[in-house]
Amino acid sequence: MSITEEPADVVLRDGVYGDRVVAVEPGGAEFIPLAERHGRARQLFWTWASPNLEFATIFVGVLAVSAFSLGFWGAVAGIVVGTALGSLTHGLLSARGPRAGVPMMVLSRLGFGFRGNVLPAGLNAIVGGIGWFAVNSVSGALALSTLTGVPAWLGLLIVAVVQIGVALLGHNLIHNFEKIVLPVLAVVFAITSVVILTQVDPSYVPTDGQPNGSLAGFLLTVGATFGYAAGWNPYATDYTRYLPPSTSPRSVGLAAGLGVFVPCVVLETVGAASATLVSDPDASPTAAFTAHLPSWLAALTLLCIAVGAVAANAINIYSGALSFVALGIRLPLTLRRALAVGVFGVLGFLVALAGLSDAGHAYESFLLIIAYWIGPWLAVVFADMWLRRGQPTEHLLFDTGNRNAAGPVAMLAGIVVSILLFSNQVSFTGLVPAAVPQVGDIAFEVGFLVSGAVYLAMRGRTRRA
Repeated sequence: MSITEEPADVVLRDGVYGDRVVAVEPGGAEFIPLAERHGRARQLFWTWASPNLEFATIFVGVLAVSAFSLGFWGAVAGIVVGTALGSLTHGLLSARGPRAGVPMMVLSRLGFGFRGNVLPAGLNAIVGGIGWFAVNSVSGALALSTLTGVPAWLGLLIVAVVQIGVALLGHNLIHNFEKIVLPVLAVVFAITSVVILTQVDPSYVPTDGQPNGSLAGFLLTVGATFGYAAGWNPYATDYTRYLPPSTSPRSVGLAAGLGVFVPCVVLETVGAASATLVSDPDASPTAAFTAHLPSWLAALTLLCIAVGAVAANAINIYSGALSFVALGIRLPLTLRRALAVGVFGVLGFLVALAGLSDAGHAYESFLLIIAYWIGPWLAVVFADMWLRRGQPTEHLLFDTGNRNAAGPVAMLAGIVVSILLFSNQVSFTGLVPAAVPQVGDIAFEVGFLVSGAVYLAMRGRTRRA
């Protein structure tokens, strides 16, 4: 595609939006016209840093110690490796947005075909628009409840209404909201981080949790932290598609990747440090974390946990709605994204309401399950990118007749093989961890390799034919 003219074979987004902030974004998952393009690559750093300055990020680090039984430094090593992998893929995918001009789950049609893309887009709509919405809403609600004394359900309602409102207006407000809250979140969490890290007990090693040794704990931590960072990957081009096509891909990728990497590594490390400290076992996760802080700082941190939940979920609902629209379901053109936001907001609220009484339960499994499907999906996307390098692809994005069976077959193969052999969950343990517990959980790595190999083999045979 030329960077000075729009491709002829795409569906253009209707309506005038430009850089207006207080306006409902028109359309859904269509190609963004060149006249509507605006913004700079550097804005992606705060767009991705703010939603990661939240308690869900901290709790990933807590799990490395409390659930996976690593010491502090082992937890830090696993956090850095897993987060680096997820941030690298996020940067690479984000860099495609300015020239592609479409959301990530529309771009995914290249590797899966128009109908086959229902598999990743449907999973992302459910996991992002409902699953992550519930996880983050619960932490925000509990923080607000602890801070103000209001019932948890009321705190949840307040948080849900604000984040749905931000997502409803759309792309421009989300970018600006993340920019406005970043300084507040960064300063408060920086002070909190210093206080917690000065109290860390590096010699502490849990006596319960993952009993299969430090290697197993390390691999589980890598899988969980990769799942958390890579959980943003299916949203990557959603926030770069409005940038001018001439924007440097390197600058886009660097800003987006660092926006995920920096806050995740810092706050997950702080979470691991907090898990080495003695706390009330009956306290909620947010209350247990802030118990180690001075009262004034605890209050500010609880407030920022609630704000951080809004920052994260505005993105989750917005991109979950885009994934739903990318399924190809027919809705009124000008309202399709807004309608999807409303539906996913309500469903996410109901799921979060059901989980208020047991906030920390199953978060570990949720993170690993994310990695189970994102690893194979990434393999298909990157393998397809490599096979199509230098070829025009825009004519395939909105072609309902575009078929590519290799994508869904390869992704399902990677998911099934990796889970059956290498999943390490409380509810299901794969054949290898059952026999050799020291391998921990390497399902996402195996799923990536299997799906990539199957896709390259199938597409290579098709090309030769």
